[in-house]
Amino acid sequence: MDPRATFPVTPRTRAGRKPERASYDRAAAHAILDEALVASVGFVDDGVPFVIPMAFARQGERLLLHGSSKSRLLLLLAQGAPICVTVTLLDGIVLARSAMHHSMNYRSVMVLGTPRELVAEAEKRAALERVVDHVLACRSLATRPPNERELRATRVFALELEDVSIKSRGGGPIEDADDLGLAHWAGVIPLGIQALAPVPDPLHAPAAPTPAGASSYQRGRVVSAREVQP
Repeated sequence: MDPRATFPVTPRTRAGRKPERASYDRAAAHAILDEALVASVGFVDDGVPFVIPMAFARQGERLLLHGSSKSRLLLLLAQGAPICVTVTLLDGIVLARSAMHHSMNYRSVMVLGTPRELVAEAEKRAALERVVDHVLACRSLATRPPNERELRATRVFALELEDVSIKSRGGGPIEDADDLGLAHWAGVIPLGIQALAPVPDPLHAPAAPTPAGASSYQRGRVVSAREVQP
């Protein structure tokens, strides 16, 4: 087996509760990260814990985070602060016959580490393109790239995918045998992202037709502009 097919199990990523739901499969982690749109980034500032939602992207074996040069999180990252990044995809609500056995079907990834700042202009621009393409495939080809002022006002950090773990749940309710005869409905309500019809800019009519990717929007593998360019 290819040793790179799985992430190493470390004391920080080893699952304690319900280890049967844990995984360290690299391809599975990539798929979850590529499908998710929002990452929750946890950090500690002056002894106080914070968790903030952020846009992100995966670029190979690293996560990309970006924001205002003056934001508290990015100022801390510039000082070498460690973070915990989690993403969660909610796949269903699990209704059981007993209140205690209600649950949710989900797929989640946790990444621990200390990011490094990307300062070379070419690397920084490529990372920002990837973040844009993460939202909509190849979207960076149809937008104005950051100008020099915007680039100076933005910091980009890369977090290597090293301390990584997956946790997931699938299937129906897990019931106590004594509850199976109860007259309560049990099962799963599947959930997913539903994209509605695109709404053009109401203030300024777009000078281009609606992109095909916007009309048939769906999450999945990220396709970047650099992958399709000759």
